[in-house]
Amino acid sequence: MSGVFGVLLAAGAASRFGGGKLLAPFRGRPLVEHALLALHASPVDGAVAVVGEGSSGELRRLCGRYGVRVVENPRWREGQSTSVRAGIRALGPEARAAVVLLGDQPLVGAGAVARLVRAFEKGARIAVATYGGSARNPVLFAREVWPLLEDELEGDEGARRVLRRHPELVCQVPCDGVGDPADVDTKEDLRRLEERAAG
Repeated sequence: MSGVFGVLLAAGAASRFGGGKLLAPFRGRPLVEHALLALHASPVDGAVAVVGEGSSGELRRLCGRYGVRVVENPRWREGQSTSVRAGIRALGPEARAAVVLLGDQPLVGAGAVARLVRAFEKGARIAVATYGGSARNPVLFAREVWPLLEDELEGDEGARRVLRRHPELVCQVPCDGVGDPADVDTKEDLRRLEERAAG
């Protein structure tokens, strides 16, 4: 038991995509299912998926298939920061850390999550995956730094603000070769990613 739990961010209107992004097909599965598979194969003790009010039954069914508990965020329109907070608040006292993933990054993979968990077990308080030296997702937060997320996150910026303000807490974890942080904002992004995956 690692004491690490996953928090999958799956709220949002996907307006640039035209709606329905997380259920759009990618490599034969709904886009979000790739993130659920990564969590399922990762050394985490459980996971929650944060969804918006009125999210589809299909999204909830997929989460249930992988044993991921659905948490509704009634404030999801105020930005990603509200979903991060909703996710960590939903975790029980047994959670020693939370690793935050995005539902629209289908190629992150279990290997990246595993590296963050190992960094936490070696003492990291905030462990961020890097690719080519750039910090991206996923990001792990030890429970002791959750108050920073409560106090400092705003709007749609996610965790970047906390990483910038507290560099002394951040451990960069290279994940080149075990994950790809490409995200999907538009249908064109999805098409390009499908072509890359096929190649």
